[in-house]
Amino acid sequence: MYNNISNPFVIGKYISKEYFCDREKETAFLSKQLINGRNVTLISDRRIGKSGLISHVFAQPDIQQQFYTIVVDLYATNSLAEMVYTFSKEVYQSIEKQSKSWLDKFFQVISSLRIGFKLDAITGSPTFDIGLGDITTPEMTLEQVFAFLELADKPCVVAFDEFQQITNYPEKNIEALLRTHIQRCKKSQFIFSGSRKHLMSQMFLSPSKPFYQSTINMGLDPIPRDIYVDFAKQMFSLGNKTIDDEAVIQVYDLCRGITWYMQMLLNEMYTLTMGDQPCRVEMIEPALNNVVLVQEPFYREILAALPTKQKSLLYALVKENGAKNITSAAFIQKHKLRSASSVQSALKGLYEKDLVTELNDTWYVYDVFLAHYIQMK
Repeated sequence: MYNNISNPFVIGKYISKEYFCDREKETAFLSKQLINGRNVTLISDRRIGKSGLISHVFAQPDIQQQFYTIVVDLYATNSLAEMVYTFSKEVYQSIEKQSKSWLDKFFQVISSLRIGFKLDAITGSPTFDIGLGDITTPEMTLEQVFAFLELADKPCVVAFDEFQQITNYPEKNIEALLRTHIQRCKKSQFIFSGSRKHLMSQMFLSPSKPFYQSTINMGLDPIPRDIYVDFAKQMFSLGNKTIDDEAVIQVYDLCRGITWYMQMLLNEMYTLTMGDQPCRVEMIEPALNNVVLVQEPFYREILAALPTKQKSLLYALVKENGAKNITSAAFIQKHKLRSASSVQSALKGLYEKDLVTELNDTWYVYDVFLAHYIQMK
């Protein structure tokens, strides 16, 4: 297999097109927007494959030829200083891989980070030796990073992943600040990717917000089931193994087509498939149990931290395997919940914690493995 990959169901990273499923239309659409100089907002549920799609697009030959590509994951940032630190570090590390000559200008242009300028003792090349505490003037550093991007010898594309995180920063007017810098960029383009759909929609679709009508909007749906079935069978064949169509179909339906959960479950099923025996439906349950048990300490903490009302509603959704009309008297009485207002309050709390999602007017526990853990217990 490619790059000594022992299991073709790769999780949490992009290896190559050989291990990437479909997304041909989405890849063509996103590539077209970038080539034509348009910024893009990419909004979808978590773990559906946004980051993988961006990496796949950035790996396309025409994109690599025309652009420098940079991915900035904002998920773990909680302030402007952390955002600027992450942004500047990713810019430096990305350019280090793509253009040594341009890299030499990094500390010249971003003068507020010169404190971190050091030369590698072996190669003599500059290194990024900067900590979060070195970001003493974040607004100035941010301006200089954008200026650095504009000096590149070819256009840059920066993908801000989990962009909605900036709405949680304590500083005011971060959206307006970033919009101002981005408007001034003549050569650089941007992808704003996010999984909190209501927050991203407010940022980019509300007339009162700075980013209103500043991008092409793009969603991401689950990969069609028949295409994913063919992909899974092909991945098994890479290791001279086979899997029954029905096993993949049941995995797809169980995971509601959410890419990360399917990949994780099939990764374990691939591991459990030995010898000449095909992987069958009966393999799903032991594989699912194995995956869930690894996550058990994490899931215990989640459930222990939930208020009783939220936990009761979560359990009710698991029992129903998704439910409509959850504020109806019938649902409330069946699951011994308190009242419609109590359910609405609990639902709001679970939604803000990303524990539930709505699909076709039906509410589900978003984490497929958490739902199974609750069933097991």
